[in-house]
Amino acid sequence: MPYFEVKTNAAVEGGTKEALCAELGRIVELIPGKSAGWVMTHLEDRTNLHFAGDAAKPAAVVLFRSMGELEAKYYDLLTAEICASVNKLLSIEQDRIYVIYASSEHWGWNGTNF
Repeated sequence: MPYFEVKTNAAVEGGTKEALCAELGRIVELIPGKSAGWVMTHLEDRTNLHFAGDAAKPAAVVLFRSMGELEAKYYDLLTAEICASVNKLLSIEQDRIYVIYASSEHWGWNGTNF
């Protein structure tokens, strides 16, 4: 049940949105037991986002939420992959991207809980 929330002050046009969602699905599959078939992505572009006091330069924040904690080694892997993909697809410098991780013990879906 991976969930990505991407917020950026940059404009993200049509095909790039789908490409980013597909790329995040690919990235999540680097973690054993995680599947792109369960990924939900919320992409919010043109949002009021300041980084280091500057809203004129593109910046992004990516929240990754999963059910349960990941092994420590996967956080480094995910951060590297997410930052590289956001840089490539959205032309945002990696030093203007934050990646935040959150885990949930309880996750509901389809009228029940896992």
